[in-house]
Amino acid sequence: MPVQHPRGGRETAGEKPGSEPEEAKLQTTSRQIVQNAILRAVQQVSRESQSRRRDARAGDTARGSLRPGAGESTKKHEK
Repeated sequence: MPVQHPRGGRETAGEKPGSEPEEAKLQTTSRQIVQNAILRAVQQVSRESQSRRRDARAGDTARGSLRPGAGESTKKHEK
């Protein structure tokens, strides 16, 4: 049950006075943890994507070209 305090803050029974700054600190820390986790996930996806592109290019290069006919002469037929 909420208790009204002279400072205007509210607490539930069993909470110690002055826990609002602690709650704010917990929220800030939680937000930072989530932001860091999201940043790490985005960086990992980016690295994996770059690796796949690099592997795809390496595979194309190993086959000789990026597309059929690449590097072939574009001379007109001689008559």
